[in-house]
Amino acid sequence: MMSTSLSFNCTIVSTSSLSRNSVTKNSVLRSRTFSGLRKKKSKNEFRSNVINHRSSPLVIASAGVPKSWAEEEAPSLSELTAVSPLDGRYGPKAKELRNVFSEYGLIRYRTLVEVRWLQYLASLEGVPEVAPFSAETQQVLEDLLDGFCEADAMEVKNIEKVTNHDVKAIEYMLKDKFKDVPELNAVSEFIHFACTSEDINNLSHALQLKVAMTEQVLPAMDSVIASITALSAATATTPLLARTHGQPASPTSLGKELAVFAYRLQRQRAQLADIKLLGKMSGAVGNYNAHLSAYPDIDWQTVNHEFIRSLGLTPNPYTTQIEPHDYMAEMFQAMMRFNTVVLDMDRDMWSYISIGYFKQRTIAGEVGSSTMPHKVNPIDFENSEGNAGIANALLGHLATKLPISRWQRDLTDSTVIRTLGLAVGHCMLAYSSALRGMSKVDPNQAAMEADLDTNWEVLAEPIQTIMRRYNVEEPYEKLKAFTRGQRVTKESMQQFVKDLDGIPDSAKEELMAMTPMNYIGNAIELANSLEQRLIDVEETL
Repeated sequence: MMSTSLSFNCTIVSTSSLSRNSVTKNSVLRSRTFSGLRKKKSKNEFRSNVINHRSSPLVIASAGVPKSWAEEEAPSLSELTAVSPLDGRYGPKAKELRNVFSEYGLIRYRTLVEVRWLQYLASLEGVPEVAPFSAETQQVLEDLLDGFCEADAMEVKNIEKVTNHDVKAIEYMLKDKFKDVPELNAVSEFIHFACTSEDINNLSHALQLKVAMTEQVLPAMDSVIASITALSAATATTPLLARTHGQPASPTSLGKELAVFAYRLQRQRAQLADIKLLGKMSGAVGNYNAHLSAYPDIDWQTVNHEFIRSLGLTPNPYTTQIEPHDYMAEMFQAMMRFNTVVLDMDRDMWSYISIGYFKQRTIAGEVGSSTMPHKVNPIDFENSEGNAGIANALLGHLATKLPISRWQRDLTDSTVIRTLGLAVGHCMLAYSSALRGMSKVDPNQAAMEADLDTNWEVLAEPIQTIMRRYNVEEPYEKLKAFTRGQRVTKESMQQFVKDLDGIPDSAKEELMAMTPMNYIGNAIELANSLEQRLIDVEETL
């Protein structure tokens, strides 16, 4: 067999290795490998076999993967090599969160809290050892915070390699930077004064969430609601065949059905925005033990609560070593409810598209299917649905795990809370995808009207209701016999009305004028009043 080579940027793969004989040989070897695992072995022999099996180039090659792949070193981090899709495929869409939730972001917020605490101590009359800072020194501190960059964060990480403690590394970094500033060098031992690491951490995490909610999450939620509201207003009078249990039901309007989602989302958004972010600065077990041992005459609870408020947070007076994270659970559960409504809307929009109620605008160059050229898939709503699900899985664990800590503190929250950015990132992807999907659809009024015109049986509801009003015997049963499981036409339905006994002619005239297109109740009024109801939503909370 002639051997040829396929040349790539990094490797050369010989096609001669893909001959029929090599495939057959590899298949036999693979069979032997797995049959060996099935034989009864001692525990150590089995463990050794599994370890060797996992790392064996033979097994990798037999799976069709080049042997070199198992031997190469891990590549440097980039959007192509990142394990998390938030830093990889979706990196450009999630990059705004990097300054907040990345390791760099966390170090920066911790540094902010440490510096603000030192500045606050300098303002206290009861701590004479830390005199008020001069304007020049205050400016040095502000410049340090303003200019904090990745190089500063990397300095902290290098110190952490020695300390094996991330918060202590920040204290040491600040001490080093303060050496050349006499006022600061003189009080360097008051950096992290009376604090436990969680005093710094809990305030940093609260500030991360505050910034993310204010600058990213709530504006994105508002955009989703505004997009739905605009489409609701534009389609307020567009009649729509409702479906309950997937079957034709009493008609509504497209605008009203969209209004349902906008109103539900606004309620959850309002509840999220009302949640107060809590913080503590009360020491190792929440009792100000260290504070009072050094300065027993200071009302530390009042002082520290004022400090927490100065950061834009709300003090929690009752804590252990950690702030209990109950407010985080409230926040994440509100976000989950918002996401659940988004997911519900995604599925409805997907379904409306699938039955032709919406047309999707095509974009030049886009491909819907690798094999079916005609496809225009509702990928944005599918992407939104998927990311909302992932976000809720993460938020759900955060909400149920973070409030639980053994005795006065265990460390399980530390690793879990580092996924805040992942949860928020997948929320943002869900919202942006839903927005993109909404921007690419146009109502197909002709398709909706055609569907209504083929389902005249939905008028059985108003007809039997009018019959009840005039005390006609067994109205429901008569309409059931006439319509259930049958396709009813305009002509047959109007003939049924003409043949009715026991109702006045005026009522018959009203029924004769009724069609599936105009039997929509107050759907138009509901859609048109949406904007005002969104303003008044606070009254329902």
